[in-house]
Amino acid sequence: MKLEDRRQQIVDLLMVQGSVTLEDLASQFGVSKMTIHRDLDDLEEAGLLRKVRGGASIETSSQFESDYRYRERRGAEEKKRIGRAAIEMLEPGMTVLVNDGSTAGLLADMLPDKRPITVITNNHAVIQTLIGVTGVTLIALGGAYSKKYNGFYGIITEEALARLRADVAFISSPAIQGTTAFHQDHEFVKIKRLMIAAGTKRYLLVDHLKFGRTALHEIADLRDFDAVITSQALPKDMAVPLRDADVNLIVAETDPQ
Repeated sequence: MKLEDRRQQIVDLLMVQGSVTLEDLASQFGVSKMTIHRDLDDLEEAGLLRKVRGGASIETSSQFESDYRYRERRGAEEKKRIGRAAIEMLEPGMTVLVNDGSTAGLLADMLPDKRPITVITNNHAVIQTLIGVTGVTLIALGGAYSKKYNGFYGIITEEALARLRADVAFISSPAIQGTTAFHQDHEFVKIKRLMIAAGTKRYLLVDHLKFGRTALHEIADLRDFDAVITSQALPKDMAVPLRDADVNLIVAETDPQ
């Protein structure tokens, strides 16, 4: 098997399993552990995984964000609930800015319900969903495409955002600690901050598992948002400090059975 094919299959396994062991990979591909070590080193350097003791993981950590393809498979029902709650913040005729992220990808399916609507986004999944949809004016932000994040980033994206304004901005974050939203990768923080600044109203969309996590770079204070929309009631030790800080926390309702 070619080196490139083996490494692609390692990534594919992680997309399904979340983590793999060194021994299992060496056995499956019929190569030495040292060869797998080199594979994992190079894949980690490319930002596709993180090495852990005895293997590798694609799970989020304080310095590593999971691949979009992995995140979009997880918590789909919770993300749909967040999306439905977010859509209620919109009215026909509005301009809405949608950032990257798997929750935003699901939100795209619901946006046509508010037609006519203008959508500004750097999220490739949103662009794919809304291309050609009647009643949706789609403004796709240019930039350098990131396969890992399934979106467009860089100076071209930043310059476009600096010249745009929206009625509503939907922002996501992989980590919430206290009353602060964080991100693992500094190159994406500026884009999120520009999106926050571009929105007349700003909403942070985060599932409940993001709370209590931290990451390397601060995005914004939660009080910068008109509301934080999440998928489940938070434990008291997390909810009370948010309430005391006057953070508007909205818990998306569970669908009636």
